Amino acid sequence: MQLQLNQSGQMPVLADDENPPFEIDNPNGSSRVVVVCDHARNTVPRVLDDLGVDASVLAQHVAYDIGCEGLARRLARLLDAPLVLSRFSRLVIDLNRHLTDPTSILEISDGIVIPGNRCLSREQAMRRAEEIFLPYHNAVAAQLEHVRVTRGLPVLITVHSFVPQMNGVDRPWHVGVLWNKDDRISRPLLESLTAEADLCVGDNEPYNAHDLAGYTMETQAEARGYPHALLEIRQDLIATEADGLVWAERLARHLQPILSHQEFYEVNRLP
Repeated sequence: MQLQLNQSGQMPVLADDENPPFEIDNPNGSSRVVVVCDHARNTVPRVLDDLGVDASVLAQHVAYDIGCEGLARRLARLLDAPLVLSRFSRLVIDLNRHLTDPTSILEISDGIVIPGNRCLSREQAMRRAEEIFLPYHNAVAAQLEHVRVTRGLPVLITVHSFVPQMNGVDRPWHVGVLWNKDDRISRPLLESLTAEADLCVGDNEPYNAHDLAGYTMETQAEARGYPHALLEIRQDLIATEADGLVWAERLARHLQPILSHQEFYEVNRLP
């Protein structure tokens, strides 16, 4: 079912000649996996005038998940999976937050004031949701439904990256696997990754999905009983395209044997 909101009557956020809010890469992928990258890019729609921030801000982690786009593209190819990736900055609207979440559109992000997000009316926020958030999530839902109808129960893999230090505290993990109630993929993946002696692996680190699962994983997979996992890779390890490709191959090497087990492809209705 397509999500819809009432038209707000505000000036459009996206001009007719701007890209849609999502891209589908490797659309002919034939596996049961769908890869998603919620924070792939730092682009801001022209009408929002870069949200009033300097280009240096848009180059930081507050605007997007550094290194994730190239990694996600390569991982999707290796898993023979379609990829849905975002085309606009998380500062415009965060695609991994509920619309009612106060962090959906941040006025201050990691201590940086975002002038273009201050004092937004409900109608202005709804317009961003109508034009960016909902089309993106409808695209994710459509890919999952296509897999379900044509190949059987789908698997959702979401890809994010995190900064090596937050609030003056080092984050030692190279990679984290986030999960809430369904550990069909996360548990064997954690076991496989931790078997590599040179890896520091976070189980629900650097974020705890038991406290905050995130909109995409929670609504697109968990609520439907689909197997899933959220991957977090430290940004300094994938800052270059070459490093991102290396990590994509590493992750695929661990995921492929797990995804080959047919017992994962059963609906898991959790309380």
